[in-house]
Amino acid sequence: MKYKLSIKEDDSDIKKFHQERIEAFSEIEDKLETIKKSLRLAKIDTVKNYRENPNSYDVVYGTDLIGDYLNDIETLLQQ
Repeated sequence: MKYKLSIKEDDSDIKKFHQERIEAFSEIEDKLETIKKSLRLAKIDTVKNYRENPNSYDVVYGTDLIGDYLNDIETLLQQ
């Protein structure tokens, strides 16, 4: 039991870990901005598709699945 008590984390390792965890949020925010742009383009593409094919029931992009993933993300972020 003394062995566990004598082991100490190197302070720089802890700071590095904390910094990496915080930077991960910035990376996710950047991805979300890219996704937001892709969503706009997908919406435009979908509108175009339906104008060209007014009787179509085609699902051009899987918005239901995308919505489910976003709901999962919201759940993960709730405290």
